[in-house]
Amino acid sequence: MSIFTYHLVKVSVFTSLKMILFSSKSKNIDGLVHIEYMNSMTLGASILSPSRILIRQIAVFAQWENENAIDEFLKSNTFGKVLAKGWYIRLLLTRPWGKISGFKINGELLEENPSNMPVVAVTIARMKFFEIPRFIYWGKPVEKLVRDHPGTILSSASIRLPRTVSTFSIWKSQKEMTAMVYGHSAVPNPKRHINAMNERERKDFHFEFTTLRFKPVSEFGKWNGKTYIS
Repeated sequence: MSIFTYHLVKVSVFTSLKMILFSSKSKNIDGLVHIEYMNSMTLGASILSPSRILIRQIAVFAQWENENAIDEFLKSNTFGKVLAKGWYIRLLLTRPWGKISGFKINGELLEENPSNMPVVAVTIARMKFFEIPRFIYWGKPVEKLVRDHPGTILSSASIRLPRTVSTFSIWKSQKEMTAMVYGHSAVPNPKRHINAMNERERKDFHFEFTTLRFKPVSEFGKWNGKTYIS
Protein backbone atom coordinates (compact mmCIF):
# COMPACT_ATOMS: atom_id res chain seq x y z
CA MET A 1 0.00 0.00 0.00
CA SER A 2 1.38 3.42 -0.96
CA ILE A 3 1.72 6.31 1.47
CA PHE A 4 1.25 10.04 0.89
CA THR A 5 2.96 13.07 2.40
CA TYR A 6 2.01 16.73 2.65
CA HIS A 7 4.76 19.25 3.39
CA LEU A 8 4.86 22.94 4.33
CA VAL A 9 8.13 24.87 4.50
CA LYS A 10 9.26 28.50 4.51
CA VAL A 11 12.21 29.28 2.24
CA SER A 12 13.99 32.16 0.51
CA VAL A 13 12.58 33.60 -2.72
CA PHE A 14 15.49 32.07 -4.65
CA THR A 15 14.89 28.59 -3.17
CA SER A 16 11.16 28.88 -3.80
CA LEU A 17 11.67 29.72 -7.49
CA LYS A 18 14.24 26.95 -7.83
CA MET A 19 11.92 24.34 -6.31
CA ILE A 20 8.96 25.39 -8.47
CA LEU A 21 10.88 25.77 -11.73
CA PHE A 22 13.05 22.67 -11.38
CA SER A 23 10.65 20.33 -9.59
CA SER A 24 10.65 17.99 -12.60
CA LYS A 25 14.10 16.81 -11.50
CA SER A 26 12.43 15.11 -8.52
CA LYS A 27 10.37 12.78 -10.70
CA ASN A 28 13.07 10.12 -11.12
CA ILE A 29 13.50 9.48 -7.40
CA ASP A 30 13.39 5.84 -6.30
CA GLY A 31 10.08 4.98 -4.69
CA LEU A 32 8.34 8.21 -5.73
CA VAL A 33 5.03 7.77 -7.54
CA HIS A 34 4.23 11.45 -8.10
CA ILE A 35 4.96 14.83 -6.53
CA GLU A 36 3.45 18.32 -6.82
CA TYR A 37 5.38 21.46 -5.82
CA MET A 38 3.24 24.56 -5.23
CA ASN A 39 3.32 27.97 -3.57
CA SER A 40 1.04 28.35 -0.57
CA MET A 41 -1.89 30.76 -0.68
CA THR A 42 -3.71 32.65 2.07
CA LEU A 43 -7.25 31.31 2.31
CA GLY A 44 -9.84 34.01 1.78
CA ALA A 45 -7.35 36.74 0.82
CA SER A 46 -8.19 39.09 -2.03
CA ILE A 47 -6.96 37.92 -5.44
CA LEU A 48 -5.10 41.25 -5.80
CA SER A 49 -3.56 41.14 -2.32
CA PRO A 50 0.23 40.62 -2.12
CA SER A 51 -0.47 38.06 0.62
CA ARG A 52 -2.62 35.94 -1.72
CA ILE A 53 0.27 33.90 -3.14
CA LEU A 54 3.04 33.29 -0.61
CA ILE A 55 6.19 33.20 -2.71
CA ARG A 56 8.40 32.16 0.20
CA GLN A 57 6.18 29.31 1.36
CA ILE A 58 6.21 25.95 -0.44
CA ALA A 59 3.53 23.25 -0.24
CA VAL A 60 4.35 19.77 -1.53
CA PHE A 61 2.00 16.82 -1.95
CA ALA A 62 3.48 13.45 -2.89
CA GLN A 63 2.70 9.75 -3.23
CA TRP A 64 5.34 7.14 -2.34
CA GLU A 65 5.70 3.40 -2.70
CA ASN A 66 6.75 3.04 0.94
CA GLU A 67 8.05 4.94 3.95
CA ASN A 68 11.69 4.03 3.26
CA ALA A 69 11.48 6.06 0.04
CA ILE A 70 10.30 9.09 2.02
CA ASP A 71 13.14 8.76 4.52
CA GLU A 72 15.77 8.49 1.77
CA PHE A 73 14.35 11.48 -0.14
CA LEU A 74 14.41 13.71 2.94
CA LYS A 75 17.92 12.60 3.83
CA SER A 76 19.66 12.59 0.43
CA ASN A 77 17.77 14.71 -2.13
CA THR A 78 18.56 18.43 -2.46
CA PHE A 79 14.89 19.47 -2.35
CA GLY A 80 14.13 16.77 0.21
CA LYS A 81 16.66 18.26 2.62
CA VAL A 82 14.86 21.60 2.33
CA LEU A 83 11.49 19.98 3.04
CA ALA A 84 12.95 18.11 6.02
CA LYS A 85 13.47 21.49 7.72
CA GLY A 86 9.74 22.24 7.60
CA TRP A 87 6.59 20.47 8.76
CA TYR A 88 5.02 17.43 7.16
CA ILE A 89 2.48 14.69 7.72
CA ARG A 90 2.30 11.08 6.49
CA LEU A 91 -1.08 9.91 5.25
CA LEU A 92 -2.94 6.73 4.30
CA LEU A 93 -5.67 7.10 1.70
CA THR A 94 -9.15 6.10 2.82
CA ARG A 95 -11.38 7.42 0.05
CA PRO A 96 -10.92 9.13 -3.36
CA TRP A 97 -13.29 11.00 -5.66
CA GLY A 98 -12.47 12.02 -9.22
CA LYS A 99 -9.15 11.59 -11.02
CA ILE A 100 -5.92 13.53 -11.41
CA SER A 101 -2.97 12.70 -13.66
CA GLY A 102 0.27 11.48 -12.10
CA PHE A 103 -1.08 9.89 -8.93
CA LYS A 104 -1.90 6.18 -8.89
CA ILE A 105 -5.04 5.48 -6.88
CA ASN A 106 -5.92 1.79 -6.60
CA GLY A 107 -8.37 -0.32 -4.65
CA GLU A 108 -6.13 -0.88 -1.62
CA LEU A 109 -7.99 1.56 0.58
CA LEU A 110 -8.49 1.56 4.32
CA GLU A 111 -11.84 1.45 6.00
CA GLU A 112 -13.29 4.84 6.84
CA ASN A 113 -11.96 6.62 9.91
CA PRO A 114 -14.21 6.49 12.96
CA SER A 115 -16.46 9.55 12.78
CA ASN A 116 -14.89 11.09 15.89
CA MET A 117 -11.21 10.79 14.78
CA PRO A 118 -9.10 13.39 12.91
CA VAL A 119 -9.25 13.26 9.12
CA VAL A 120 -7.27 14.98 6.37
CA ALA A 121 -8.70 16.21 3.06
CA VAL A 122 -6.69 17.20 -0.03
CA THR A 123 -8.13 18.53 -3.27
CA ILE A 124 -6.20 19.09 -6.51
CA ALA A 125 -7.60 20.66 -9.67
CA ARG A 126 -6.28 21.53 -13.12
CA MET A 127 -8.19 24.63 -14.16
CA LYS A 128 -9.87 25.48 -17.43
CA PHE A 129 -8.47 28.94 -18.17
CA PHE A 130 -11.75 30.52 -19.22
CA GLU A 131 -13.51 29.16 -16.12
CA ILE A 132 -11.10 30.76 -13.64
CA PRO A 133 -13.32 33.85 -13.00
CA ARG A 134 -16.29 31.57 -12.16
CA PHE A 135 -14.07 29.41 -9.98
CA ILE A 136 -12.88 32.44 -8.02
CA TYR A 137 -16.44 33.72 -7.59
CA TRP A 138 -17.70 30.43 -6.18
CA GLY A 139 -14.47 29.36 -4.47
CA LYS A 140 -13.70 32.41 -2.34
CA PRO A 141 -16.74 31.92 -0.05
CA VAL A 142 -15.74 28.27 0.40
CA GLU A 143 -12.19 29.30 1.35
CA LYS A 144 -13.57 31.51 4.11
CA LEU A 145 -15.94 28.77 5.26
CA VAL A 146 -13.09 26.27 5.66
CA ARG A 147 -10.69 28.85 7.12
CA ASP A 148 -13.13 29.94 9.83
CA HIS A 149 -14.82 26.61 10.52
CA PRO A 150 -14.56 25.48 14.17
CA GLY A 151 -13.98 21.92 12.99
CA THR A 152 -10.66 22.61 11.24
CA ILE A 153 -7.35 22.09 12.99
CA LEU A 154 -5.25 23.39 10.08
CA SER A 155 -6.30 24.61 6.64
CA SER A 156 -4.39 26.00 3.67
CA ALA A 157 -4.41 26.34 -0.10
CA SER A 158 -1.71 26.32 -2.75
CA ILE A 159 -1.14 27.02 -6.43
CA ARG A 160 1.26 26.15 -9.21
CA LEU A 161 0.81 28.64 -12.00
CA PRO A 162 -0.74 28.68 -14.44
CA ARG A 163 -3.53 26.20 -13.67
CA THR A 164 -2.99 23.79 -10.73
CA VAL A 165 -4.74 24.66 -7.45
CA SER A 166 -5.02 22.62 -4.28
CA THR A 167 -6.44 22.71 -0.75
CA PHE A 168 -5.32 20.92 2.39
CA SER A 169 -7.19 20.65 5.67
CA ILE A 170 -7.01 18.69 8.91
CA TRP A 171 -10.36 18.25 10.66
CA LYS A 172 -11.11 17.36 14.26
CA SER A 173 -13.41 14.61 13.00
CA GLN A 174 -14.87 13.17 9.84
CA LYS A 175 -18.31 14.08 11.17
CA GLU A 176 -17.46 17.79 11.25
CA MET A 177 -15.86 17.69 7.81
CA THR A 178 -18.82 16.01 6.13
CA ALA A 179 -21.23 18.39 7.88
CA MET A 180 -19.32 21.27 6.27
CA VAL A 181 -19.32 19.59 2.85
CA TYR A 182 -23.09 19.09 2.81
CA GLY A 183 -24.05 22.38 4.42
CA HIS A 184 -25.11 21.09 7.83
CA SER A 185 -22.63 22.96 10.05
CA ALA A 186 -23.86 25.41 12.68
CA VAL A 187 -22.03 28.35 11.10
CA PRO A 188 -23.14 31.43 9.10
CA ASN A 189 -23.99 30.63 5.47
CA PRO A 190 -23.34 26.90 5.90
CA LYS A 191 -24.23 25.93 2.31
CA ARG A 192 -21.33 27.73 0.62
CA HIS A 193 -19.49 24.49 -0.14
CA ILE A 194 -22.44 22.51 -1.45
CA ASN A 195 -23.56 25.48 -3.53
CA ALA A 196 -20.14 25.56 -5.19
CA MET A 197 -20.29 21.79 -5.74
CA ASN A 198 -23.67 22.16 -7.44
CA GLU A 199 -22.31 24.91 -9.67
CA ARG A 200 -19.37 22.70 -10.63
CA GLU A 201 -21.79 19.93 -11.54
CA ARG A 202 -23.73 22.37 -13.70
CA LYS A 203 -20.60 23.51 -15.55
CA ASP A 204 -17.19 22.22 -14.53
CA PHE A 205 -14.39 24.63 -13.63
CA HIS A 206 -11.70 22.01 -14.20
CA PHE A 207 -10.51 19.50 -16.75
CA GLU A 208 -9.13 17.33 -13.92
CA PHE A 209 -10.20 17.27 -10.29
CA THR A 210 -9.88 14.98 -7.29
CA THR A 211 -10.79 15.04 -3.61
CA LEU A 212 -8.81 12.64 -1.43
CA ARG A 213 -9.60 11.71 2.16
CA PHE A 214 -6.84 10.40 4.43
CA LYS A 215 -6.08 8.92 7.81
CA PRO A 216 -3.17 10.85 9.37
CA VAL A 217 -0.39 8.45 10.39
CA SER A 218 2.42 10.59 11.80
CA GLU A 219 3.55 14.19 12.00
CA PHE A 220 7.07 15.66 11.83
CA GLY A 221 8.27 19.11 12.80
CA LYS A 222 6.14 22.11 13.71
CA TRP A 223 4.22 24.62 11.61
CA ASN A 224 3.93 28.14 13.03
CA GLY A 225 5.21 26.74 16.31
CA LYS A 226 2.52 24.05 16.57
CA THR A 227 1.83 20.38 16.01
CA TYR A 228 -1.62 19.31 14.80
CA ILE A 229 -2.16 15.58 15.30
CA SER A 230 0.54 14.62 17.83
